[in-house]
Amino acid sequence: MANGLGALRQRLSQPLRSPGLLAAADRILLSKRHVAGPRDGAHHVLLAPAGGGNIGDQALVEAFIENVDGRVSVICRRPTDYAIDDDRVRVVPLLSLAYGDLIGHARDMRAFRELLRTATSFSVVGADVMDGGYGHRASANRANLARRAAEVGIDARILGFSWNASPHPVALRAVRDAAASGVEAVLRDPRSAARARADGIEPVVDGADIVFLARSADADTASIWADRVRGPLALVNFSGLVPADGGLEPYVEVVRTLRDRGHGVLLVPHVSRPGADDLPICLAVAERFEHDADVVLVDHLLSPSAIRGLTGRARVTVTGRMHLAVMSLMQGVPAVTVATQGKVEGLMDLFGAPRLCVASDRLATDLARVAGETADDAEELSRRIVSRLADVQALAGRNLARLPVRDRTVTSG
Repeated sequence: MANGLGALRQRLSQPLRSPGLLAAADRILLSKRHVAGPRDGAHHVLLAPAGGGNIGDQALVEAFIENVDGRVSVICRRPTDYAIDDDRVRVVPLLSLAYGDLIGHARDMRAFRELLRTATSFSVVGADVMDGGYGHRASANRANLARRAAEVGIDARILGFSWNASPHPVALRAVRDAAASGVEAVLRDPRSAARARADGIEPVVDGADIVFLARSADADTASIWADRVRGPLALVNFSGLVPADGGLEPYVEVVRTLRDRGHGVLLVPHVSRPGADDLPICLAVAERFEHDADVVLVDHLLSPSAIRGLTGRARVTVTGRMHLAVMSLMQGVPAVTVATQGKVEGLMDLFGAPRLCVASDRLATDLARVAGETADDAEELSRRIVSRLADVQALAGRNLARLPVRDRTVTSG
């Protein structure tokens, strides 16, 4: 009964969820007068992605916080979506700002206005949520909020994001209008930038993923896990979003291939939440190697800094999640990555390593083979990746143009 009422409420509220309607309301609800407050120090307002059980989302938010100087207000859906241990940071749950209907959006807009009164910048974490691939309404709402912030005089930007070949028209129109209104649109790979320009989004900034700027690494937690296996370390992740033809066997073959080459394998979940859970498939693969002490399942999500601690010790990575690839590449570790939505190919273009991409419809035939070839050539590939890394980090730095930045000293725990 309760589920039925909830579904009915959702259907009835659909007309009130139109991004165009919310954007029109924002022109009334958010004016220069509303944000005319004291600005006596740097205060960055950051609109976060969904978070809540996603290491990549956490890494994106942490990378921004780690690099900017001043206070940061992180807008998210729920209080538990992000755990931030930094006294400069305030987490502000405003579920309806990007995800709600007109009534909830108007309520949350009051709190948003209050944040902008002292804000010196407003940033949207773009990642893979701007082209409508994961829901066009929230994509458009994010872009429209940035556009309105720019129109009332706030330095506004969309941090490094991917752009696929078939964006939703509503999302496309919103991002195009935001860029034209002064929002800095930072694309995180050359293919995405080319697609965005072809779609009429101008101006755009050629950049890279902001996680390439992260510096913290939790070596102690990494050691707890890495020391459990012998041999060169291979990090392996299987995404709950990417089904494989042939069931579990293509994934089992990846582990078998790496073990045949003497690698110790850590199975590392990267996302664990309803509808997108890596843990079950990683657990199922681990059970196939229950008698092999050098295949170990990490049975819970680690922090991004602990993941970077692990990638700092790895020789090779195989992953269905892009940000595990990013955190491997930033350590010079070749990362065989399942390509989805066109975003991984562009990432590998930055490093001149297209061979590290495996199309999602080629898992059964290609994933284990490419993993083995990458392990065989890991040192050569690592040298190539390291030779490109400074340039990629410079591109990532474009996300923070004009913002006050902190000393980027490497920290470890």
